[in-house]
Amino acid sequence: MKTNDAREFDLHPADQRRLTSLCGQFDEHLKHIERRMDVRIGRRGHHFRVEGETEHVAAAVEVLRHLYRETEATDDITPDTVHLFIRESGFERLPEEVPFDGSLMVVKTPKLQAKPRGANQQRYVHSIRSHDLNFGIGPAGTGKTWLAVACAVEALKDEQVKRILLVRPAVEAGEKLGFLPGDLAQKVDPYLRPLYDALYEMLGFDQVTRLIEKSVIEIAPLAFMRGRTLNNAFIILDESQNTTREQMKMFLTRIGFGSTAVITGDTTQVDLPRGQNSGLIHAAAVLSKVSGVGFTRFEARDVVRHPLVQRIVEAYDAFDAGDRQQQ
Repeated sequence: MKTNDAREFDLHPADQRRLTSLCGQFDEHLKHIERRMDVRIGRRGHHFRVEGETEHVAAAVEVLRHLYRETEATDDITPDTVHLFIRESGFERLPEEVPFDGSLMVVKTPKLQAKPRGANQQRYVHSIRSHDLNFGIGPAGTGKTWLAVACAVEALKDEQVKRILLVRPAVEAGEKLGFLPGDLAQKVDPYLRPLYDALYEMLGFDQVTRLIEKSVIEIAPLAFMRGRTLNNAFIILDESQNTTREQMKMFLTRIGFGSTAVITGDTTQVDLPRGQNSGLIHAAAVLSKVSGVGFTRFEARDVVRHPLVQRIVEAYDAFDAGDRQQQ
């Protein structure tokens, strides 16, 4: 039986700057917590009152306390931050999920520490560290590529590998982009931009530029991988749902000694021409029981972007499931 509860507490020290950061403009952060956790929050100065079902109230109070501690170090409390703290509170966690020790899963890069959010991201990092070949499959916004790049940077920093290769198939995402100027590398550069952005965030622009000039980091289209054998490297194939079967097999057979490969993709976002089968979907079926291959499957609830993105993904999944039942 669900019981209602109300808890009152003070946040110390009473600092107006920190309270403003916690609550957000026009109390947007408090309203976010109210909507997501189904509670009512009242505030007078640094005194708070939270009402709702007992479990919801306890979780909301912890989120408020944790967010307030966060304001000691930064004024930059964003809606994304609030969303992630709610996720980490365990409020939305399924009962059967037993997360790893999050402190052991932190990925350390020169510019930041990447902390996996939720059990699936923690399993993903654990799998990358313990398997030579890993698949991260799921919707956009679940951190598949970002965490893979963080693990690659950490491995390079710790001298576990000698180089990083970031690879993408150059497939137009449902649009005709027309003529692109420049040589082949310049033509595919727009497709690789998300990988550059992640590297800049973790290493800084100058360091990334130097490492690319020294060929320690290589960012290339999938076509450049043919005929190569990659030893002592950390290789990431991003957007792999847009590989053909032949391209995926070609990539998988490039992996050499001392290398780690991470393959990420979203099987609901295939942009291949009609009639072409996705290499990611095929490889997941072929390799599902092969020893030494790790699989992490993300779901809509693992999305760590704006909470609306999670609801959009869930709505599309439900709609597609309805279509399949009618066929």
